Parts: sequence; structure tokens; C-alpha cells
Amino acid sequence: MNPVDFYLSDPWLNPFRKIIESRIKKCRAKESELSGDGELKDFAIGHFYYGLHRDGDGWVFREYAPNAEKIFLTGVFSGWKEKSAYRMSRINRDGDWEIRLPSGALNHGDLYKLSVHWKGGRGERIPSYATRLVQDDITKIFSAQVWCPE
Repeated sequence: MNPVDFYLSDPWLNPFRKIIESRIKKCRAKESELSGDGELKDFAIGHFYYGLHRDGDGWVFREYAPNAEKIFLTGVFSGWKEKSAYRMSRINRDGDWEIRLPSGALNHGDLYKLSVHWKGGRGERIPSYATRLVQDDITKIFSAQVWCPE
């Protein structure tokens, strides 16, 4: 049954028909925006794909940044500098970026961010799928933190 018909099968809701139809339309538009060509459940489990993960004997980090021209993983491990060893690669036209690192490249407790370059600018960003953030007591700036206690 059509959701609008279901809700409007209650005669008490008939005066609110336009509002209900509008809300359902907005929900469907948002679902389409989030899921793209896939299903909403695929978007909901994005944290299993994006972000920082152990991968065999190393690390894999993925980020969605469709407007980026280049991205570096920066942190205590790189002296907070952009280093070629930590430059991410665009892996498709959709805007997915990835870097694979050996096990010793990152350690439990390391702080990190992304240095994202786009047309006309650059900035530091916290990864969208970071699982742990910490705030510096003095500067109050947030950073992502590698969290993988042995």
C-alpha cells in the first residue's frame, strides 16, 4: 500500500493530506540523496568501509571527498606535514579516496587529520567517519585519534 494512502485511510488525517504528502516526498528525496544508486542500508553501514581500519597486516583509510583534488593524511606520525608517503589516491569517479599503510605507520593513540586540497584552496578536516576524537586542552582543537589498543 502506498504510504500516503495508508496514512490517509484515517479520515481524521484528511485535513493534513498536503503536509503528509510533502513530508513523505522530502523523506524519499533525502533517502535518494543518501543512498545514490544503492539502498539506504548501504549508506547506514558506510562506517565499515570508510574511515580507518586494520586490514590484514596494515591499515586502510578511506574518505569520501568528491570535490577534493588531493588529500594527505597528516598527524603526529608525519610531523603534521604533508608527506608523499601519506598522500591518498582517488579510487573512483564518485569521490572515494584511499590510502593503505604498513602496520607500523600508525600507532594506538596517534592524532591525525586530513589535509584536503580543492580548487582554489586547502584546509584541515576531521575525517567524516572518525571513530574517536580528542580535544586539545589548550587550543580546544579536535583531532581524530587512532584507537586500536592491543
